[in-house]
Amino acid sequence: MHEDTMDAFASAELVGTSTQEGQSDGLVDGERPVRRHRKRSRSKTIAPRRLTKEELRLSQTLATPEAERPLVRADCGSGPRPCPWVSCKYHLFLDVNPETGSIKLNFPDLELEDMRDTCALDVADRGGITLEEVGEILNLTRERIRQVEVRGLVKLRQVSPDGDIGRDLGRDLGRDLGRDLPALHGE
Repeated sequence: MHEDTMDAFASAELVGTSTQEGQSDGLVDGERPVRRHRKRSRSKTIAPRRLTKEELRLSQTLATPEAERPLVRADCGSGPRPCPWVSCKYHLFLDVNPETGSIKLNFPDLELEDMRDTCALDVADRGGITLEEVGEILNLTRERIRQVEVRGLVKLRQVSPDGDIGRDLGRDLGRDLGRDLPALHGE
């Protein structure tokens, strides 16, 4: 089962493409191929109150890496990959809710060593990527990533003294999406 899941992540199959030369690809002129949905496992949340006493005791005895934890990005950027510091807030393997203490495993079917990207800062250093790529990195759908992006732009506008932070970016994004983004204060 684990290998099947990994194969689904690794391959980008298209519906309606030909596999051998001379065969029809099943597409009408002007129609584009459609990607099949990748089978991805949902993230798993673990509430601290549901942990057994044995699991809590075991967590206290876990070994930490022998290297000293980096304090600044300059120290971290040249560190080992995959990043061993899963407790870092920029690590993609898990998230910890500061209010409840619950742990969200973003990729419950993968081990840390199997992850292609483990640090959000490394992804940011690479530069612009598509919503689909962000969704694959965060184990979320492209639509959910778009919703978070729009919400972030709205929040930027709210905290800006003159309301212009993110306005141009919002217009460009809205034009790319073919519609207007939510306006604030009667823009």
